[in-house]
Amino acid sequence: MTIEAMGRALRRTAAYRPILDTPEMRQLDLLLDSLGTGNGQQAAGAYAQLFYLLRQDGYRSLGDWLFDRLRDEDFPYARLMERGDRDPELEKAACRELELFRTLAQTGWGAELAKLEPEAELPGWTGECPFTVESLTEFYRVHGSGLFARCRAFLWEDGELFPVEDPDCPEPDEMLGYELQRDQVIANTRAMLEGRAVNNVLLYGDSGTGKSATVKSLLSLPGFERLRLIEVQKEGLADMPRLIRTLSGRQLKFILFIDDLAFDQDDKTYSVMKTILEGGLEKRPANVAIYATSNRRHLVRQTFSDRAGDEVDASETIQEKTSLAERFGLRIPYLALNQGEFLDMVERMAALHGVEMDRQELRTGAIRWEMRHPGRTPRTAKQFIASLHLNHNNKE
Repeated sequence: MTIEAMGRALRRTAAYRPILDTPEMRQLDLLLDSLGTGNGQQAAGAYAQLFYLLRQDGYRSLGDWLFDRLRDEDFPYARLMERGDRDPELEKAACRELELFRTLAQTGWGAELAKLEPEAELPGWTGECPFTVESLTEFYRVHGSGLFARCRAFLWEDGELFPVEDPDCPEPDEMLGYELQRDQVIANTRAMLEGRAVNNVLLYGDSGTGKSATVKSLLSLPGFERLRLIEVQKEGLADMPRLIRTLSGRQLKFILFIDDLAFDQDDKTYSVMKTILEGGLEKRPANVAIYATSNRRHLVRQTFSDRAGDEVDASETIQEKTSLAERFGLRIPYLALNQGEFLDMVERMAALHGVEMDRQELRTGAIRWEMRHPGRTPRTAKQFIASLHLNHNNKE
């Protein structure tokens, strides 16, 4: 393909049209136009500016830059492949343009520039292209596109998604205790990944038992690569229906995670949550599930006046307040450990973190620690192990 033909083809880009508006592609277009018209000085300047832009963002080649842009932006062809739909005209245009991008990435501009500016000493970049039409298409099918292709964890704040580049997701070997509870959560999530009907999940119980860690650790499990986790703050519940609509139709699976969920009396978001879980006219997409954690079994704070007040239908009021938890199809209790279970966990955690200590001394120390820090939970055990490391470092 000639320089002039590449320039014309680039300017006719349709399926990936927004990429032409980037500073890099504007310089590439200017480079092609300058080479085509024989303007060596302008071509050298465009090439130098393109080189600077690539290196400024850490790219050693045009191909690497293109690869990231084609994966990270939410282009129509990417969405089409993710949904598994067909659009012959869009597919044909996208494949043609991807082949053009490959050609542009693999073209060495040094020889062409040397013809027009023989004295210009310009830096070069590798003419490699890390993608093919087939590999990029398969990437879209598996990982989606845009934000969801770049990251697996997100925050939903003020009606907007914010990617979490380095989420706090415990590895499977870090999760100690509560195996039966975690197995239920994992089984439910695996069913969603396999396209089967699943329940919304409520993990309730004592603080520090690992409810939140159970949900976050799902991203670390092998075979769960198509899972995305979106944490929603209670203040963002009103915007959740809009978020759910944007996730519908994607091949990726989404958990909307609400941590430490609880409602006070007359909380306006209570009714919103009931509608989201069950009861609204709009159907929840099959690729979306809601997982919540709470220290309260019924999610709604009750007072003695609720039970002994002067309302005629007090029992119905109580039932109304406790019905929200029942809308979670899977309710899993996380209760504090007994002493034996707690000490076994301390031993396993000590081994995991490389703590070498006499077994009886370790268990005795754990009992003393637990007496000063109430709660036989994984959090208490972790704090005890951390204190051993701290004492060891202080002695050194």
